[in-house]
Amino acid sequence: MKVAYLGPQGTFSEEAAFRYFSSNKVEWLMCESILDVLDAVKDHRVDKGLVPIENSIEGTINMTADGLLMDDFFIEEEVILPVSLNLLTMKGVEPDQIEEVWSIPPALAQCRNYIRELRATSKHFNSTASAAKTLRDEARKDVGAIGSEWSARMFDLQVTKSNIQDHGENCTRFVLVGRHENKLAKGNKTMLVVTPNEERPGLLAIILNVFSSLSINLTWIESRPTKKKLGTYRFFIETEMSLQEKSVRKAITILETYGHDVLVLGSYNTTKL
Repeated sequence: MKVAYLGPQGTFSEEAAFRYFSSNKVEWLMCESILDVLDAVKDHRVDKGLVPIENSIEGTINMTADGLLMDDFFIEEEVILPVSLNLLTMKGVEPDQIEEVWSIPPALAQCRNYIRELRATSKHFNSTASAAKTLRDEARKDVGAIGSEWSARMFDLQVTKSNIQDHGENCTRFVLVGRHENKLAKGNKTMLVVTPNEERPGLLAIILNVFSSLSINLTWIESRPTKKKLGTYRFFIETEMSLQEKSVRKAITILETYGHDVLVLGSYNTTKL
């Protein structure tokens, strides 16, 4: 089996991919962007792709949401990775030696209080892994990188301070994507994309009332522009029911009867790493 994931080496995406497939024989394809991962699936260069879709602090990763609509993709699994942000340094370095902290902007923002305590400045990188790798290569003792324990192992760095994020409950949700809808999928969640046939007052409330009237619990709702006209949106709706449930099938039928376009984007279970 061939699987694509978002690089570079040492990222949370790599950790999620390797941990999820730990018991499988996998040929890996590391990609430079989320869209590159999806393109690899689309072009049949890999069998599956693992991409991040939501962070509990930063919210939806819009590039993934939009990218899933580019082709006949189908979500096969939801993978939840707890995210622990740590101060990584060269070995033997103490926190009071740190004058500058390197990482991606979201990680720096999530660790703002700790960086203030250090009285350190910050520098942006395009990934937590590239910050850690650069620190390793330059071997600077006045710099710390914010990243994962996985990244520390990859680049032989020291975890000088663990769990330095401002909010303790931090997780990233990934989706495992394949090609084509599995009509027999029996996952405990289903993701739909509803594109309304017209814009009118109370439209979203009308759509959501379909699920409420059928006692279908929703776990995620996200609006994204249709990219056809300013002010027009489509809605990602995740239900806490299998695609095989009569209630979900009925909801789809009702929405289509109203003239809305409904795309089944996946039916899947959840794996917590």
